[in-house]
Amino acid sequence: MASTPDTITLENLTHKMPRWEYDLPSHLYALVDMGSNGIRFSISDLSPPRTRLLKCIYRERAAISLFDALNSSSSNESLTFQSSVITEVSKTLARFRSIANEFGVPAAHISVFATEAMRKAQNASLMVDAILAASGLDVHVLTPEVEILFGAIGARSGFGGVNGLFLDLGGGSVQMTYLNSSVDGYERAAAQTGKSLPFGAAKLTKVLESADTEAKVTAASTLQENMRCTFAKLQQQFGSLRDTQTNKQQAGVDIYLCGGGFRGYGSILMHTDPIQPYPIPTIGAYTVAGSFFSQTKHMRKLNAEYEGKIHGMSKRRRQQFPAIATVVEALVDAVPRIHSVTFCSGGNREGALFMMLPKDLKENNPLRCLSQVKERIDLETLESLMALMESSLPTNFDLSTVPTIFTLGLGPLFVGDTWARVGGPSDANAAFELHHATHRDPDTPGFTHLARAILGIALCSRWGASLGPSDRQLFANLQKVVSRSSPEANFWAEYIGAVANLLAVVFPVKPDTPDKVEKTVKFRSSIKDGKKKRKVQLVILLSPDARQTPETQDLESCFKNVGKHRDAADETETKVQLTVQRIEL
Repeated sequence: MASTPDTITLENLTHKMPRWEYDLPSHLYALVDMGSNGIRFSISDLSPPRTRLLKCIYRERAAISLFDALNSSSSNESLTFQSSVITEVSKTLARFRSIANEFGVPAAHISVFATEAMRKAQNASLMVDAILAASGLDVHVLTPEVEILFGAIGARSGFGGVNGLFLDLGGGSVQMTYLNSSVDGYERAAAQTGKSLPFGAAKLTKVLESADTEAKVTAASTLQENMRCTFAKLQQQFGSLRDTQTNKQQAGVDIYLCGGGFRGYGSILMHTDPIQPYPIPTIGAYTVAGSFFSQTKHMRKLNAEYEGKIHGMSKRRRQQFPAIATVVEALVDAVPRIHSVTFCSGGNREGALFMMLPKDLKENNPLRCLSQVKERIDLETLESLMALMESSLPTNFDLSTVPTIFTLGLGPLFVGDTWARVGGPSDANAAFELHHATHRDPDTPGFTHLARAILGIALCSRWGASLGPSDRQLFANLQKVVSRSSPEANFWAEYIGAVANLLAVVFPVKPDTPDKVEKTVKFRSSIKDGKKKRKVQLVILLSPDARQTPETQDLESCFKNVGKHRDAADETETKVQLTVQRIEL
C-alpha cells in the first residue's frame, strides 16, 4: 500500500525541518526543492561565525518539469506521473543523496520538499515511495502557506532589512505576500496573510499556447482579479502597505521578486537597461524603477524579435515569457504605485535555511560576516579605523539619507581592503578593485548592486582612480547605478576612498592597535556652500611624533581626482580643501 505524502505546515514546521545550533558537530545542510519547473539541489555551510551568509558550497539543477510531466496526459481528469517520470526523479534524488554523503552532510540534515505539482498529483504517494526506495529520503510536501513563507523569506534573506511586497513565480503557482522585517513575528504574518494563486509560468504557458481563445481570456482576467483581490486584502491587513498607495508623500511600494520566471523578466530588463553595458552581471539584487518594470509591451516585443542570446534566459524561459509578462501585467494592474522592483536570487531553499536560524543571526547585517577579522585586538583596530574614516565626513551636513560605505554596512570590508595589494601599481590596483567589486562573493546576502557600485568606486578611489578608457566606462556605469539611488552618493564614495588613500600614506603599514590609530591622526570636517559649488573643508590633525611624517602636498594629492568625473545626474560640484595641522594628540 502506498504511503501518504508527509506535509509540512506552519504548525509542524519546526519539528519537520532540521535544527541549527551553535555547538552541532556539523553545520552542513542539503536541500532538494522539487519545484514544478525543475528540481534543485544544494549543499550549504552554516558554520559560525559566517552562518548568516547561507553559503552554498554545491548546487545542481535537474531539468525535470514536474508540471509538464503531470500534464502530459491528454486527459484533463487524471493528473498523474507516468512510471518513467517517477523512475527518472527517484534516480536523480539517489544521485543527490550520494553527493550529499560524499560532502559529509549528516543524514538528519538532508531535506526534500515539494510544491504545487506534488500537491496536485493523484499518485504523489507512488513518487514518494519510489524516492524513499532509491535514495532513503523522505519527501515533505509544503502547504501553500509554507511555500509562501519559504519563498518570501528566501528572498528576504538576501538583504539586511526589507519592507515591501514579495512575489514568487514558480512553474505551477505564484505567491504574493507583504513582509516588514522590522516588525516582530513578520515571518508568520507573511505566511498567514499571503496567497498562492494557481498561475505559474508553466501552467499559464500551457493555457496561452492552446487554441482555446476563451480559455486564454478567462485565465488572464481571472489572474488579474485574483491579484487585485490579494493585494486589496494585504492592504487591509497592513496599514504600512496601504500607506504606500494612499499617502502621496510616499513614492509607492517596493517589490521583491523571486522564482525563475520573474528572474527571467529581470534578465530582459537588464538586457535593455539604459545603462549599457550594465556593469554588474548577476540578476540577484538587480533593482529597477517601477516605471521601467511596467514596460511589458516593449519586453514582449524584444523577446519575440531578438534572435541572439539574452544573458540569463534559457530557451524554455523565453518560451514561457508571454506567460511571465501576463503575470507582470496583472501585478502592475493590481498595484498602481510601484516605487522599485528588486529581483532576488534566494528562493525556497534559502528560505528553509533562514528559518532554521535564531533571531539574533537572522537580523544581523550579513556583510559584516565577510570580514576575516578574528582576534579581539584586530577587531578593535578595525573599529578604530572605521570610526576615524567616518569622522572625516562633515558634521554640519546631513548624510542620513545618502548611501555610503558606512550606512550600507561595508565598513569592515572596505577598511580590510584598504591595505591589500600595496605591492602593486596604483593604476592596476584601481582597475582591479573596480572589476572585483562587480563580481566578488556572488549571491552574498546584503551585497546589492548599489553596495557593489559604491564599494567599487570607493576602493578604486583609494588607489587614485587613474583609469584607462575601458575602465573609465565601467566607472561611469557604476556611477549611474549609484545615481539611481542618490546622485551625490558618488562624491562621498570617492571622498571616502580618498580618505583611505590618505591614511595609507600616513600609515604605510596597516596599524595593529587602536592606540596607534588614535595617537597619530584625527579629522575635523565641515562643508561650506558657495554660489556655484560646495567645498568640504577637511582638517587633518597629525601627530609630529609619527614615524612617517608625510608632506602636505602628498596628502593633498589624494583628493585630486575626487569629483573630477561626476555623473551627469549629480548637478552639484563639490571640491575638497585640505588643511594639515601638526599637533600633539
